[in-house]
Amino acid sequence: MKKYITLINRVVRYNLKIIFAGKFFWFLLAAFAFFAFFMFQQAWNREEINEGSIYDLLLFPCLLLIFYPVVFGIQNDEDNRILEIIFGIPNYRYKVWGLRMLMVYVADYFILVVFAYVARLLLYPVNIFEMAAQLIFPMLFFGNLAFMFSTITRSGNGTAVIMIILGLVFFIFMNANSAIRNSFWNVFLNPFSIPRDIHPVIWQNTIIKSRLFLSVGGIVFLMTGLLNLQKREKFV
Repeated sequence: MKKYITLINRVVRYNLKIIFAGKFFWFLLAAFAFFAFFMFQQAWNREEINEGSIYDLLLFPCLLLIFYPVVFGIQNDEDNRILEIIFGIPNYRYKVWGLRMLMVYVADYFILVVFAYVARLLLYPVNIFEMAAQLIFPMLFFGNLAFMFSTITRSGNGTAVIMIILGLVFFIFMNANSAIRNSFWNVFLNPFSIPRDIHPVIWQNTIIKSRLFLSVGGIVFLMTGLLNLQKREKFV
């Protein structure tokens, strides 16, 4: 039993080193810098601060945190020449990338808890664990979408361009369309910002549908990406 625990510990530490090595520190630093800037700007302008505004402050840093590990994951494996080794592992898609994706989301969740705690100390008393949990849903959606495109393009830079364009399209379209802005189809829906013209019960149902939509979409993207990894000849 002790040997298995030691082995699991080594595997987890090795994969974390691969996932969060290289440029991740700069993305983490950029995420905190943007978060700090947005906090300062909101406090300086004396805008109304509540749970909804804290969620909006954390949304962009949340997406920055997931960006590097999923977009450049496969390219980093190729650059380090370990793709051939990974493909030699039975059921490598689930044992390697499935485990990595899980570790990425768990690690990013706790980073968001820290960010939310900073916001709680400086701006508004939010429930830090609930705030981080709500942010995981758009992170899951966009993170798995980026992972799927990375298995198609096999290029971190190509995937980055696609995700930036898609993000801008989603943001512009869903803010311009009033019918979608407060519907569960809005991938940027703020669950803590209750519209004045919507009944609270209807709003709660909208939030549940939104989180279900993001979860299902994220699972579909993840499974599609894992299935794409079946085609070894495209990667080696």
